[in-house]
Amino acid sequence: MKRSSILITFLFILLTVSAGIADASDENTYSGDLLSRSTMTGDWGGMRNELASKGVTFDLSVTQVEQGVTRGGKNKEWEYEGRGLFTLNLDTQKLGLWPGGFFTVEAEGNWENAVNPKTGALMPVNSSHLYPLPGDGEFAIPNVSYMQFLSEHFGIVMGKLDTTTGDMNEFAHGKGDAQFLNLAFNVNPTLLISCPYSTLGAGAIILPVKANPDAAVISFSALSGDGQPTTDGFDDLGNGNNVYAGEGRVRTDFFGKTGHQLIGGVYSTKTFTSIDQNLRFIIENQGIEQKEDAWAVYYNFDQYIFEEQKGSGKGMGIFGRVGVSDGNPNPMEYFYSIGFGGKGFLSQRPNDGFGIGYYYLDINSPKFTGPLMTRSVLRDEQGIEAYYNIGITPWMQLTPDIQVIKGAQEYKRTGLLTKEEIDTATVLGLRLQMIF
Repeated sequence: MKRSSILITFLFILLTVSAGIADASDENTYSGDLLSRSTMTGDWGGMRNELASKGVTFDLSVTQVEQGVTRGGKNKEWEYEGRGLFTLNLDTQKLGLWPGGFFTVEAEGNWENAVNPKTGALMPVNSSHLYPLPGDGEFAIPNVSYMQFLSEHFGIVMGKLDTTTGDMNEFAHGKGDAQFLNLAFNVNPTLLISCPYSTLGAGAIILPVKANPDAAVISFSALSGDGQPTTDGFDDLGNGNNVYAGEGRVRTDFFGKTGHQLIGGVYSTKTFTSIDQNLRFIIENQGIEQKEDAWAVYYNFDQYIFEEQKGSGKGMGIFGRVGVSDGNPNPMEYFYSIGFGGKGFLSQRPNDGFGIGYYYLDINSPKFTGPLMTRSVLRDEQGIEAYYNIGITPWMQLTPDIQVIKGAQEYKRTGLLTKEEIDTATVLGLRLQMIF
């Protein structure tokens, strides 16, 4: 599927919308006409709503992104890529089995390539193409998990877990398919070294407010440090590479508006390559220097400043993140972001949304010490992103996006002995998400 495919799809959208967008409703149900229901394929003749009432839901989405470096960066190029995600959820109580059980399976795959390597930045400007793995034609099952609540205040979870569900934020979270594209606004990057995306693990969930995870939730988990989305992970168990994580999130009511405060931390027992290398050490030990263990702590908040109706999830607000890591083996030592976002804030455009954000990544640059000098290879990174989701229908969103990034990579090689400074990159993009 090449660049022309997304443009042809866009023309089809315009024709479809012009035929009947004025009659569209904001009711997000499987039932309804093509422009009002929550999914393109609808209720499947009544079967989909019936299955949902019995605890079985199927969700399929496809996200396509066309992005280009139009100024600065390493290479001024355009790339097209896409990703599909399938999710199956089972509710044991609705199935007539036992209460409190939830089974989830995710399968995802991508195609073509993203513009991420061409910007000179550590933070990928297209998060969507990172999953399940960066590349063309990757397919995996990153989540096969079972959650069981033993009471209205306590539950356990186990299986192969998708860790991107952590670090939740109302205006800046996900896999780059619904809100921001840049990874810096979807997850705290100080966690990336310590915590695999998809890995075997188990954990406990505490709900201080009875059966209400949005009011407050505390979680603790133990994970394999070597998990990959393309493997089951059982061969890596017992090797001592473990990750321990804890997180708490609470809903707030500052100024009479909905908000959330979140704090968490991770600790990894894995052995990593040190970001500081010395030629003498390499020669004397016939190997590179290692660094044991890694840790990070993180915080985020979101706060509505305007709500159409309290607790409706529609309105505008601010968000921010802070992260601190060990600095070695994780070169992303400090991270800060701040932004403003909104969704469903226009009564005539209930499916629209927007976001604008700024991030700063404080880098502890990897260093190589030779006989004459010590070289550092990275600088601090900062960037901004702005997007607007055009809600064509409840199941289709078209998103223009712009990013301006001063990347961590300061120079690029132009020859064996020559190099050139990498200028601040401007990246333009267009995303199309369709939910089937």
